[in-house]
Amino acid sequence: MTAASGMAALRMEGVDSFYGHVQVLRGFDLELKSGEVLCLLGRNGAGKTTALKTIMGLVPATAGRILLGDADLTKLPPHEVPKAGVAYVPQGRRLFSELTVAENIEVGLMTRGKGAATREAVLDLFPVLRERLKQRSGTLSGGEQQMLAMARALCLEPQVLLLDEPTEGLMPSMIARIRETVAGLRERGVSTILVEQRVDAVLPVADRVAFIENGRNRETVPVERLRADPDMVHRYVGVG
Repeated sequence: MTAASGMAALRMEGVDSFYGHVQVLRGFDLELKSGEVLCLLGRNGAGKTTALKTIMGLVPATAGRILLGDADLTKLPPHEVPKAGVAYVPQGRRLFSELTVAENIEVGLMTRGKGAATREAVLDLFPVLRERLKQRSGTLSGGEQQMLAMARALCLEPQVLLLDEPTEGLMPSMIARIRETVAGLRERGVSTILVEQRVDAVLPVADRVAFIENGRNRETVPVERLRADPDMVHRYVGVG
């Protein structure tokens, strides 16, 4: 399955959301196609992370709909959203640092009642974790922690994966590994929304890029157009 299949894996239609009394998303529209990597780019505070949290129900949508296939996620309590098939790796990874690698993976498997076959498939994606199963996750390197956070999320066997700045603070070799993993998931038909600050981290792996500004999706373009017109990035993000 590839992005060319054209079907929507997830759609946000006219979504509003607030932090307290402050409105962050305003009539927010987004379409994630089946088997594609869609990157959200924009300045700090534009609403990128809020969009992910609103999909997960961690920030309630006060208007609009978020559709996973035909299911309206806005009607589900937050703990039901992962069970519906959406996995979220927040910025900062949020592992259970006192638990071992194996125990963190077990927590992921429990969410949708997955077993040994899923565990093995996930560990095949991250061979380094096989060597660390008995290690406390708080003692892993930053890159290994990011891999564990992704592995735990993939234990859901999600249709949609949400990644918030997965390469932040990582060495170039680890960034390359994370990119390879995202590309490998696309081959398996997983649809991914990726929030990144750095354009160079996105271009090799994204199919399309959505520019987020003031809580709205201003424009979604194929990544080829971004390569051909780097000024678009300056317009929306203000960095090279």
